[in-house]
Amino acid sequence: MTNATSSTPSGQPLGISHKPSPTETMFDEFKAADKPAFIGYLPYGFPDPDYSLKAFRTMVEHGVNAVEIGLPYSDPVMDGPVIQAASQIAIDNGEKNANVFKAVETVANAGGVPLVMSYWNLIFHYGVERFARDFENAGGAGLITPDLIPDEAGEWIEASDRHGLDRIFLVSPDSTEDRLKVVADNARGFVYAAARMGVTGERSTIDASPKELVARTRKAGAKNVCVGIGVSTAEQGARVGSYADGVIVGSALVHTMLDESGKHAVDEATGLKALAEKTEELAEGIHNARN
Repeated sequence: MTNATSSTPSGQPLGISHKPSPTETMFDEFKAADKPAFIGYLPYGFPDPDYSLKAFRTMVEHGVNAVEIGLPYSDPVMDGPVIQAASQIAIDNGEKNANVFKAVETVANAGGVPLVMSYWNLIFHYGVERFARDFENAGGAGLITPDLIPDEAGEWIEASDRHGLDRIFLVSPDSTEDRLKVVADNARGFVYAAARMGVTGERSTIDASPKELVARTRKAGAKNVCVGIGVSTAEQGARVGSYADGVIVGSALVHTMLDESGKHAVDEATGLKALAEKTEELAEGIHNARN
């Protein structure tokens, strides 16, 4: 029988990865330069699998530092109408969750930090250990789980520890101090601070509550706190970037690849051009937030 406590040459127990977090390394570099990171979201497979790989590469080439690769889901609880529409297009055009690791490899090869954002049901049915293994092998950094709380994440915490993957949990303005501490204690990489209650989507204004939430989350022990939900302009990105470690943008990027009806994707050349321009605009605002 194998001794469960047998050790590696470094003296660490087998079964636990101690490799550094690429996400935390990214934040360390940005903090040294006194800049916030830009995290961009797109659903994998939107508008179709090949087109989406080009979109992920375009985002990194034009200023996104870490990419949230969304796993489209037929029954989302957090996504607003823009992301819901894009996800449905992806599903209709043959997106397969098992192929998302191509997107992870694409982002990594382009020089970005690959993150996956997924509802827990999809990971559970894929197999938690299997997902962690395949995600690590593809060069993935971490998983954002909007509907999984640390209290119910034991299997994922164990698997992510084994494979050296980040665990990114969410907090919101109504999170209690105790809840913030539980999240901060169990997170790895960063804590995702939802700027407001409700679903994702572009907003004309962002109120002061995210700044207070970031301060409270840091006080609870979080090393890195990023703000998402509602950031859609360079001005908003700069405002949030003045106090957050990272700024998360989703719907505003997805929107560039939808037509005026919001129900159909534009052609590839048009979509990638618009995505590149929007990414550059946001990156300039976010990265220069503290100048």
